[in-house]
This record gives sequence, C-alpha cells and structure tokens, in this order.
Amino acid sequence: MAAADADVAALTAQLGRVPRADFDVVVRAADGSPVVVRNAPFTADGTPMPTRYWLVDPELTVSVSRLEAAGGVREAQDAVEPDALRAAHAAYAAERDTAIAASHAGPRPSGGVAGTRVGVKCLHAHYAYFLAGGDDPVGRWVDARIEAARAAP
Repeated sequence: MAAADADVAALTAQLGRVPRADFDVVVRAADGSPVVVRNAPFTADGTPMPTRYWLVDPELTVSVSRLEAAGGVREAQDAVEPDALRAAHAAYAAERDTAIAASHAGPRPSGGVAGTRVGVKCLHAHYAYFLAGGDDPVGRWVDARIEAARAAP
C-alpha cells in the first residue's frame, strides 16, 4: 500500500503535513488529483487508524463540512435505515480488518465508519467510503445533497 511519490506530495500539500500512515489513492478527480485515500490500519508508529477511507478533495471536503455545520449528521442518521447503517459499519470494519495480519498482537482499530459502531459520527468518512464503492446509506445521502446543491441555481 505504498503511495506514489506524487500522491504523497499531493496529500502532504492538502494536509499541510506528511501523512502519518501508508495509503493508496482509490478515487481520483478528472485531473488525477486524490479525492479519496485508503489508509493502512496503523499509522507509522503503530497507532490504530480506524478511518480506512478518507475524503481528501478540498472542494468536496468543504461541501461536506457545510452539510455537517447545518445539522447534517443528525439529519442523515434520522434519514437512513438503522439496519443499513449497521451493515455499512460492519462491512467497513470487516474490510479494514482483512488488512491486519492475523498474527498482530496489540491494539487494533475498532468500530466501523469513522471508528464508530452505531450511528453517524462523520459525514466525510461515510462519503469517502461511498465514493470508494462502499454500500453506505449515509454516503448516498451526502451524495444526493451535494448533487442537489450543484444543480441549484
């Protein structure tokens, strides 16, 4: 899961610091810039990294931040089916856990999307998972709102 030097440089510029975990770019913009990265389950110092998929596109990050600021976390949680949300958390955790060696002894990342087991914690993490191909009802909810905002006059 070693990112190309250009991707490390792009993410470093976006973050304002060097990434703390190995990653690969799983969704790119039309110009090739990173939109979503998939993080290794541990940072370079061995700290568990529960956020497997991370939204890094600056424009989309601002759009999702606006949704969150307008009460979107609570609204999304109320709008989606609880069973579908539980399934998304379970699938996310299972996918992340496949990247951890069975022989690993020590702290492990836990939870589902954004490290939570229930409910909605971070629209950015749900949207990143959705864009990366995850079956995430919150990510679909976010996508619909972003598309509606783009279509509005």
